[in-house]
Amino acid sequence: MATFITDLFTSIFTPGPTHSLLVATNASFAALQLVFLVLLILTYSIHFVILSALCGGLWWSINWFAAELETAKRIEKEKEKKKEGEKRAEQSDTDERSTREKSPEDSGAETEGGDDDRVPAEQIRRVNTATLQPEDAEGEMRKRRSLGSSTGDISTDSEWDKVEQQSDT
Repeated sequence: MATFITDLFTSIFTPGPTHSLLVATNASFAALQLVFLVLLILTYSIHFVILSALCGGLWWSINWFAAELETAKRIEKEKEKKKEGEKRAEQSDTDERSTREKSPEDSGAETEGGDDDRVPAEQIRRVNTATLQPEDAEGEMRKRRSLGSSTGDISTDSEWDKVEQQSDT
């Protein structure tokens, strides 16, 4: 019993549902259901039936969630094992290719898809900088066009001034 309590205390700080935590949760919900049953028999109140149904739904959902977490953890471990297997296979393929490249029958001549298809980095930089700057801007600043009136005054105070001037006339 002492080890269970120790395990329960340490499981609080362990991420995910642990066995001792699930056992304690299920025992607590079972005791609560028993209390609701006793209170229902003693008082004949419908409230304890409703509380028991809510408690049962919560109990089921907690166990369902713990099972889903375990399923997700198992699937993640399977994916990691598969990924490790693919990585090992890829590494062995790479090792095999490197031994083939070092073989004496390799003439060193380029084969299909060589460097002829590549564009020099300088040309790419020239194209990018040319498209980012407007053609007419040779180091000079252009004034942005105004969307509002010609004065650029868009505040509501000036609108109220206009209304007051119209009402005065």
